[in-house]
Amino acid sequence: MDFALILFVLVVLTGIAWVADKLVFLPHRRLAADAAVVEFDRQQARIGERFADENAPQTRARLRDEKLRQPWWLEYTASFFPVILVVFLVRSFVVEPFKIPSGSMVPTLVVGDFILVNKFEYGLRLPIVNTKITQGSPLKRGDVVVFRYPKDESVDYIKRVIGLPGDTVAYENKRLTINGKLIPETPLPDYFDEERIGYAKQFEEDLEGRKHAILNNPAVPPFVMGAEDYPYRDNCSYNSAGVVCKVPAGHYFMMGDNRDNSLDSRFDPGEVAPGEASCPWNRDLDRSISYDQGVGFVPAEDLVGKADMILFSWKTGPDGASLFKPWTWFTAARVGRFFHTLQ
Repeated sequence: MDFALILFVLVVLTGIAWVADKLVFLPHRRLAADAAVVEFDRQQARIGERFADENAPQTRARLRDEKLRQPWWLEYTASFFPVILVVFLVRSFVVEPFKIPSGSMVPTLVVGDFILVNKFEYGLRLPIVNTKITQGSPLKRGDVVVFRYPKDESVDYIKRVIGLPGDTVAYENKRLTINGKLIPETPLPDYFDEERIGYAKQFEEDLEGRKHAILNNPAVPPFVMGAEDYPYRDNCSYNSAGVVCKVPAGHYFMMGDNRDNSLDSRFDPGEVAPGEASCPWNRDLDRSISYDQGVGFVPAEDLVGKADMILFSWKTGPDGASLFKPWTWFTAARVGRFFHTLQ
């Protein structure tokens, strides 16, 4: 089940309890508290000053508090409503946290990064129904975005925007061309990939002045396998050198920065593998998809938001951070990646 739907149900249930408490149960408790205090004062007056409770004010206050206290079932519903509501609104309209579990965006994003995704940059959408209510800013080439997997909207992907609606995108012989213009690449020092424990060829790609690092292994064949039948398949031409695609209206062409380890718009979107659904409490990106499937063209309505910042980052694997080993929270921290703005 989608985490947004779970939160919405909790908001509704706790909200009903909160309203019922304010309008019905709390007034009854106040009447009971007032009646108890009146009865206490009457008893104190009847027994006289000599035998009266020496701590009458404190006893009166304690008695009133006991009568005003919520029953356990209201304490665990109505009391949590404000917190759940704030989480729901912030997550739906402001920012949403995600964890990176795969290497498709290396070196920009690595496994173990925790990122914040801006939910209003491209226009606000109503949660659950996904109806757009504000226009927002248009996507730009080079934006790093989170989007729903077209075949299963409960699964999220993260890639870089390469082609806008109407663009002609070519990825042939391991080089990117947009609308007939070859995108400049500058060699960088080799990148050490922690996940694969080895060095990879690294380049700086310049997308209309927006520079970012990519990994591209010249030894990997350039042709694309597995492209069969998917929406707007006729917009693409596959050959031994790679692929050329005309981006349809209302769609985007996405690619990962780890060009030889990213299933993206170059590949046919397939079905989610059985048993691969992601846990909504641990929002993993890219992990929930069978690793023999891509995403095809991404519809505008599937956009979730723009990835703005790496909030925290921890190493993974045997030397990574563990919940049950508190010292690893410090030894496995990639402090240099904390609060890093994405390019």
